[in-house]
Amino acid sequence: MGTKKQAEKSKKLWIKVLAVIAGVIFVVLMVVSAMGSSWITSFTVVKPGDVAVVDYTLRDAQGTPIMTSNQQLYTQLASQGSGVLYSKQLTITANTSLATGVFPIAFYTASTGWSTQNQFALFSTEYNAISSGIVGLKANSQKTISLSTAKPMTQFWSADQLAASNMSLSSVQIGELIALGVSSSANAAQANSTEPAYVRIGEVSNKTPDGITIDFSYPSVDVTVVSINQASS
Repeated sequence: MGTKKQAEKSKKLWIKVLAVIAGVIFVVLMVVSAMGSSWITSFTVVKPGDVAVVDYTLRDAQGTPIMTSNQQLYTQLASQGSGVLYSKQLTITANTSLATGVFPIAFYTASTGWSTQNQFALFSTEYNAISSGIVGLKANSQKTISLSTAKPMTQFWSADQLAASNMSLSSVQIGELIALGVSSSANAAQANSTEPAYVRIGEVSNKTPDGITIDFSYPSVDVTVVSINQASS
């Protein structure tokens, strides 16, 4: 009788255990169902050929944001009187090279709104660095990507050129930000150039009695992957 009672007790224990396991499985299935496919995409990484949507912030040599798609950051900086530009998120194909010299981006400023005539110039070297730099990132992953180039992006403006732009040499200070037009070849657009001009924000890096040097390169960009659209196989 003792053995029979033990067997019945053991059987009841297993029934309870199986009931608990079944309950846990049910709860897990309910959670997974509520999550949809998001739990799968959380393991997905950007691969070559994938199309990713990214938030980004371009920074100058001092780490100052020049242009951003982060609305919260833009609002904060704009409220402090910053001249930072705002744009929509970038849709970029991973690990591809841009076929043209410039990737044009529409931008917004607090004083002018969305620009209808000018677009910001993201140069092909910068686009390519972002395109290759996001490979391996997951959705919501953040990364600072280096945009440094072997050849510096600078331009010298003489006192006469400054005067033509309604600026005086005496009033310009080192560290000041100046908007300038550039062509797709990453050179400042000349008045007789037939190439379209794009907007670029440069920083005065040097000043002499003859004029100023403007640096319009951006050493780094902060990116956050918002979504990943996997390439069709």
